[in-house]
Amino acid sequence: MTVIGPLNHEAVTVSSTAIGITATVSDGILPAAALITVENAAIRYTVDGTTPTATAGHTALPGAVLELVDRGEVTNFLAIRRDGSDATIMVTPGADWRP
Repeated sequence: MTVIGPLNHEAVTVSSTAIGITATVSDGILPAAALITVENAAIRYTVDGTTPTATAGHTALPGAVLELVDRGEVTNFLAIRRDGSDATIMVTPGADWRP
């Protein structure tokens, strides 16, 4: 996937409480896509607004690349660490995406 019109980037610490990403207006544009990489520890995540737990949700291991391809997925994304170590995810939201 290619994020079109990257708006910014952020590092997010994923700990024992589910957290989302900042899907705010940047330069007057609400992100419609995002590219996320899992940096150093496993996470579990959801994109439908339900809250993941350490045992429920999709697993993403270090090195995984997640592609959020619509505004709903961006705004509903939640992640929690899977194991005992906090994780860092790098997020680049964009104005659009191209497969």
